Amino acid sequence: MKIPLFERSREDRPILALGLVLVGVLTLGFQDSLIKLMSSDSSFWQIQTLRSIGNIIFTVILAAVGGGFALLIPQNPKAVCLRSFLLICTMFCFFAGAPFLSLSQMGAGLYTYPLFVTILAGPLLGEKVGIWRISSLGAGLLGALLVFEPWHDDFSTVQLLPIVAGLFYAANIITIRHACRYESPLTLAFFVAVGFTISGIVGTVLLGLFPLPLSVQAAMPFVAIGWPELTLGILVLIILTSILNLTGNICLGRAYQTAESSWLAPVDFSYLIFAALWSKIIFDEWPSGLDVVGMVLIAGAGAITAWRENVQAISAPKMAKVRSRISRPL
Repeated sequence: MKIPLFERSREDRPILALGLVLVGVLTLGFQDSLIKLMSSDSSFWQIQTLRSIGNIIFTVILAAVGGGFALLIPQNPKAVCLRSFLLICTMFCFFAGAPFLSLSQMGAGLYTYPLFVTILAGPLLGEKVGIWRISSLGAGLLGALLVFEPWHDDFSTVQLLPIVAGLFYAANIITIRHACRYESPLTLAFFVAVGFTISGIVGTVLLGLFPLPLSVQAAMPFVAIGWPELTLGILVLIILTSILNLTGNICLGRAYQTAESSWLAPVDFSYLIFAALWSKIIFDEWPSGLDVVGMVLIAGAGAITAWRENVQAISAPKMAKVRSRISRPL
């Protein structure tokens, strides 16, 4: 039985992609809130190892019933592996400060990624960065300042890690759109799961053999401890996060394969709304007034960047036609 969602993309389907993004950010927001909930009783390496093993199992089952194991074979192995590495870096930076940050702050840091897409567009894609992109970059930076308030005495550089996660996520977006467009979503999910499993095992072993100083463990407990005691409650939550993670990543992977990122980015920012809602439901926390203003600026900057990319994408073919007519001999 073939499932269209798992097959390799052949054409753009923007409306379907829109719905997939909404489902993806909703489920990933719930997953992130559960990982934050577990951050005081588990570790990044333990969760990533067990969750990713679950993802591998679920992905293989989905491939078996949804079209065959050929769906797990990449067409561009180097690009698929690069994307997996970028997502590993993204998640490490995103969750490293989880014990000290609200879910809204973590989301705001991650969703600075369109600003980094703007910064990387020139050197990586050869795109011209004009006044609109520069303005959105300034607005996004101001938003990040309001959310993280670096002028406070209790500010720590650990709080900047979600923004570094945004940098890696931007590189992931560029990679998936320009080098992984025709991969099966199951291929992308499978290789990410394999990468996370390997990194989780390596991190656990290294931290077990070479424990970090107690001061480092106190400063970054979620990523500085290898394998704490595993309880049944934590195991059940990890299995749930595995299902949520696989669902969210398949939806987002397919969405960015079947529509331009400029079309999807504004909807992608609904993650910030879902993050605030899950934060209230699970932790009884609402973002502060400054957090809200900062998140609006970050989301607005991303929307402006996406709008300008869309305008340029539409105008480029028209300008090419005009140039060809001008250069055509009379």
